[in-house]
Amino acid sequence: MSRGTIALMGLLGLATIVLVLVVTLLVWVFRAFPDGAEDADFIDVLWGGLLRTLDPGTMGGDSGWGFRLLMLVITIGGLIIVASLIGIVSGAFDSKVEELRKGRSRVLEHDHTLILGWNSKIHSIVHELAIANESRGRATIVVLAEKDKVEMEDEIRLAAGNLGKTTVICRTGDPKSLTDLAMVSPSAARSIILLAPEGSADPDAEVIKTALALTNNPGRKAEAHHIVGELADPENLEVARLVGKDEAHWVLGPDLIGRITVQSCRQSGLSVVYQELLDFDGDEIYFTEQPALVGRTYFDAQLSFADSAAIGLVQQGKVAINPAADTLIGDGDQIIVIAGDDSLITLGEPGKPSAEAISEATSAPAAPERTLVLGVNAGLAAMLRELDEYVAAGSVVHIVSPTAPELPPYDNVTATHLKGDPTKRAVLDGLGVDGFDHIIVLADKDEPDLQRADSRTLVTLLQLRDISDSGGFDLNIVSEMLDDTNRELAEVTEADDFIVSDKLIALLLSQVSENRKLTEVFDTLFSSAGSEIYLNPAAEYITPGSTVDFYAVLEAARRRGETAIGYRVAADAHVGAAGYGVKVNPRKGDPFTLAPADRIIVLAEGKE
Repeated sequence: MSRGTIALMGLLGLATIVLVLVVTLLVWVFRAFPDGAEDADFIDVLWGGLLRTLDPGTMGGDSGWGFRLLMLVITIGGLIIVASLIGIVSGAFDSKVEELRKGRSRVLEHDHTLILGWNSKIHSIVHELAIANESRGRATIVVLAEKDKVEMEDEIRLAAGNLGKTTVICRTGDPKSLTDLAMVSPSAARSIILLAPEGSADPDAEVIKTALALTNNPGRKAEAHHIVGELADPENLEVARLVGKDEAHWVLGPDLIGRITVQSCRQSGLSVVYQELLDFDGDEIYFTEQPALVGRTYFDAQLSFADSAAIGLVQQGKVAINPAADTLIGDGDQIIVIAGDDSLITLGEPGKPSAEAISEATSAPAAPERTLVLGVNAGLAAMLRELDEYVAAGSVVHIVSPTAPELPPYDNVTATHLKGDPTKRAVLDGLGVDGFDHIIVLADKDEPDLQRADSRTLVTLLQLRDISDSGGFDLNIVSEMLDDTNRELAEVTEADDFIVSDKLIALLLSQVSENRKLTEVFDTLFSSAGSEIYLNPAAEYITPGSTVDFYAVLEAARRRGETAIGYRVAADAHVGAAGYGVKVNPRKGDPFTLAPADRIIVLAEGKE
């Protein structure tokens, strides 16, 4: 019995044979044949007895009480044996179903995306990967986490929506365990995403241990893994790089959100541009080789794509965003473009930009800025460090929170703290919010309940909107949200930008998991070093009121050492307008008119 289902079935088969053989011998010894039969073949009696064990109705035509009684013994024994067999098979089936339900069976997929760990970002990651997989015939996402398999599947099905051709397979186990890792076939995966587990006291340590289990697994493949993982503390980055080496790419969540928050608070609409580039809906970043452009300049490449926007080059394996306009394209060089789909990356007749409407206006000199931060979380220090690299000397930051954060000194920013609850109207009224250039509302990431944390943020935003409406002045507000489903509710507050931190990190993880070359591109765009995205006044490029095509905007940006990738219409920068007025990668030949309040979206060197 301890040997399992097959052994039990063999035991029952043996018992059946013994029973039939014994009864057949009794029939033969006592000559208990049916009435009218003086003799019978031993094999015939044996075969008849065997049939009676499986079908009790077989004895319905028997005659002779001796023969009937012996056949009745076989029939009753057969009923017991068949009933036991059914019970064993049913129990084995139930046991197997329970094993599958627990998610402990091996995954036989290959070329799948493997997600190790579970947190609130997984829904956005699965949703984005499903969109990215639409061009594939069949795609699979495998999830391994210390969570019930059925719960994971139900939660993904409810939160991620329609996944199209993508199948999601969940397994329960510890991503740090070599035995559990073997269940999900990491060596057959095309990419692996590492997520920090929810509720962990040291999430970075968990992620790094998982990376160690992957890279130092004795049974791993010889080829390099493609791993992308998230970290919370920059101090752990060096250790993570030692573990992951060239196989892993790391995303510093708080640093990323800090950069985007700072950049967005100083340039309304920037978060919409980032989301457009990070998600798989609409325009994305692609790499393409165009032999026809070999020997031509980077600016020639910009003019040659009618439906795509060139933003950089890959030369000798190195990524250059917004290179000099006269940079020559060599054999084997790749052009980095923004396009709606890779099928739309086609060359056309180079456009001829008109210089008639190009403006000669210059940027205003940088002046000290006043920033109000409402709330405190783990990303505050990274955010202020990023802000210090952008603003002019003499800028100030006022932080309002119940507890004072510990902050280092900065070069250009002086940070002060005011004790208070930013959700209270009396506190906000006493701040003189109309005297600040930027207001940043941070989410409470220490609050276990995301909905409660976002509710506090909504209360603060509603209070600020009422103060703005009552005072008859505009406020430049950027707010951090934790749950993307609360964004629609928050839009009634008419804040300039909403940074949904978990979603943006999830989008970046998804993008890099699909194309590892994007790591260096996004590192450049999100850093204050090198070229990054700016929304500059349109009047610095095109004379207001002039009707132009985008070729003229490209020429105006070229004269400033920049790459234009779109524009924002101020009149459409409101809730309900498509993209909040942001148009990335517009058709270059379509005419449009820019107003004084409109903005040009460009890639430019970092500036103060």
